[in-house]
Amino acid sequence: MTDASEFQDVPTTTLADLLGRAQVLDLGIRSLWTPAPRLAGPAFTVRCPPGDNLMLHAAIHRAEPGSVVVVESGDLQYALAGGNVCAVAQRRGIAGFVVDGVIRDVGEVRGAGFPVFGRGVVPIPGVKKAVLPLNERVRCGGVAVDPGDVVVADEDGVVVVPGTRRAEVLAGARERLAKEAAESLDAWETAHRARVDELLRAGGFQG
Repeated sequence: MTDASEFQDVPTTTLADLLGRAQVLDLGIRSLWTPAPRLAGPAFTVRCPPGDNLMLHAAIHRAEPGSVVVVESGDLQYALAGGNVCAVAQRRGIAGFVVDGVIRDVGEVRGAGFPVFGRGVVPIPGVKKAVLPLNERVRCGGVAVDPGDVVVADEDGVVVVPGTRRAEVLAGARERLAKEAAESLDAWETAHRARVDELLRAGGFQG
């Protein structure tokens, strides 16, 4: 399994700057409580048809510790998981869930501190009928996610780092964060104003 621990302290904003819009899940997928927990780990991917949650329930017994279970569903009517499923996932060392859908028992899940990023909460459970493969490419929040891609989530959103670009993106993030840490707000403001004024002049702005 890909080790994603080095991404634990990298903000999603930094990753979004490096990767662009295509790797950022749409804004409908957010932490289901505040303050938002921080989540980072390799993706274990699941596909659930609308109204069915069998494969997510299967995944919690198969994903390796440290994994982020990423679910393609797109269903807002039936819960993919509840308190017991999240508790078992947490006990098995799964880092958290990112679901293109909804869960239930959010009070229990929040109380346990298990990170879940999704579209909301509904009390109605799904059925368990559809058997589908695990750990294949899925689409979650408009982003293609492959097994082993690094998923990072915080209060600003969810970003997927392709596994093939892991080293490159991590190096770029570290470089950017080091540069930002060494730059004072005064220096940033001076450079920012100069750049904005340059763009305004290029656009013909007078004032």
